[in-house]
Amino acid sequence: MKKYVALALTMIMGITVLAGCGTPKEEVPPTQGDGEQVESEGETEEKTTFTMGFDASYPPYGYIDEAGEYVGFDIDLATEVCERRGWELVKRPIDWDAKDLEINSGSIDCIWNGFTMTEREDSYTFTDAYIDNSIVFVVRAEDTIETAADLADKVVMTQTDSSAYTALTATEDNDENLALAATFSALEVTADYNTAFMTLESGAIDAIAVDIGVAQYQLSSRDGIFKMLEEPFSKEQYGIGFKKGNTELRDQVQETLYEMVEDGTFDEIVSNYAEYNLDQMVSLGK
Repeated sequence: MKKYVALALTMIMGITVLAGCGTPKEEVPPTQGDGEQVESEGETEEKTTFTMGFDASYPPYGYIDEAGEYVGFDIDLATEVCERRGWELVKRPIDWDAKDLEINSGSIDCIWNGFTMTEREDSYTFTDAYIDNSIVFVVRAEDTIETAADLADKVVMTQTDSSAYTALTATEDNDENLALAATFSALEVTADYNTAFMTLESGAIDAIAVDIGVAQYQLSSRDGIFKMLEEPFSKEQYGIGFKKGNTELRDQVQETLYEMVEDGTFDEIVSNYAEYNLDQMVSLGK
């Protein structure tokens, strides 16, 4: 009798185990930083958002206006691209020091804010250059500094990890700028250029090394306080940087930018920033 009971229990347990081994529930595809579904079984959801990472204190390319809105030349370009592609633009200000972490984690789709391509070509997937940029020195208008040679024994400031900082510290094929920087009493860095210009105005430093577009914005905004030295000490190009290997999204944005060049919309946006001489710097489609 005990043998029959044991056999019955064994059969029941076997049926239970088999029931537990049925088809698993379908897993919900994971999401990326902007809420999109990532690829699952060869299918992807259509892209609906585009998140641009930018420095919110980098006028005229990206900054906060008097109404507290994020505005600027690069933001205007991104807005038009997104409207044409049917994407919702997400403007995400970032800490410039953390830009690599932001793009590699997927929290932003690109770095689009006066982003220098020089010496970064192997770290990002870039669009074609759209701005030819020069890097200049800005000093107080009242000072007697007229040339880069006059910066000997002076304190110069620039933004952390900026193109200007690279231009003054890069060790490869850069002897002239390294020799120039060696004449300074100090080369200091700060998190953003707004702080640098306030520090210059206070007299705590003697000069700022900065991209010419930002310099022209500051000179226009604070008439008579600053002056720009005539000769740039470095030249470079701006592009839109995507995560290395993300050629598909890069190609979509670049294709739309060229459409904007062809129909004149790109130049219309440039004309809104005429006072900063951006029309003399544009390279896309030229």
